[in-house]
Amino acid sequence: MAELAALEDPKARTVNEKHGDDHGVNLGKLRALAKRLKTQQELAQQLWATGDTAARLLAILICRPKAFARDELDVMLRQARRPKVPDWLVNYVVKKSPHAEELRLVWSADPDPVVASAGWALTTERVAKKPEGLDLAGLLDVIEAEMKDAPDRLQWAMNHCLAQIGIEHPAYRARAIGIGERLEVLKDYPTPPGCTSPYAPVWIAELVRRQGRK
Repeated sequence: MAELAALEDPKARTVNEKHGDDHGVNLGKLRALAKRLKTQQELAQQLWATGDTAARLLAILICRPKAFARDELDVMLRQARRPKVPDWLVNYVVKKSPHAEELRLVWSADPDPVVASAGWALTTERVAKKPEGLDLAGLLDVIEAEMKDAPDRLQWAMNHCLAQIGIEHPAYRARAIGIGERLEVLKDYPTPPGCTSPYAPVWIAELVRRQGRK
């Protein structure tokens, strides 16, 4: 904790706070510290228990993802309220867990938008990598009915899933684009030069073009 405190940088805190995170540790330096520490499950659990955002991010980087029980991961997600913590938890830990599919189903139906967005993130992963058994048409039905009025974080996760379905599955591409055009979610999102717009019709078209898909 003392070492993390020593890494505190006011400029990094200003940037992080713009994104809703309450720490001032440069993420490159945080990753370098994690690389030095290597995997240490017990230390990771102690760091998580502090409640400190930078400590929790470090915990995620040095933990052993498969060591967590299903209920532990559920509690951790519900404790993770700063944006980067649940993002990293899902991407670096839950996706590697044997409990990922069970949690995906439970979280997707949760009334808490942060928890539900984690469920949608896991669904997007399956759309891309293991779509067998997924009801893609049913997912599009839910997105069409609920995405427009969803809270920001959940809306973003559902929009990502919509785009992924359109990119990966030609049979559903026209419908995915049509939903995006009708709902106009993130249509006016400010996109830096050289970056792809998160507006689903543009995102789908660009990725399909870039990857040479049919």
